[in-house]
Amino acid sequence: MILFVCCFTCCQVMSNKWAPSLELLKAKYTEGDTLDTLGLKHYCCLLMLLLLVDLIKKLLNYAPLEK
Repeated sequence: MILFVCCFTCCQVMSNKWAPSLELLKAKYTEGDTLDTLGLKHYCCLLMLLLLVDLIKKLLNYAPLEK
């Protein structure tokens, strides 16, 4: 997982928000309730967390050394 340490725009720490957000989503919270619980109010931080994609797992499907 490539996770940014802080938000590019407002410099709020983002690295400690990923694991709790996954736990809340597994506990059947909605995305809005999850972001409110984590205390994210700025649009820049919301987008950074919502649009984060786990690219490492997807890219490992195409690794030539594993085949």
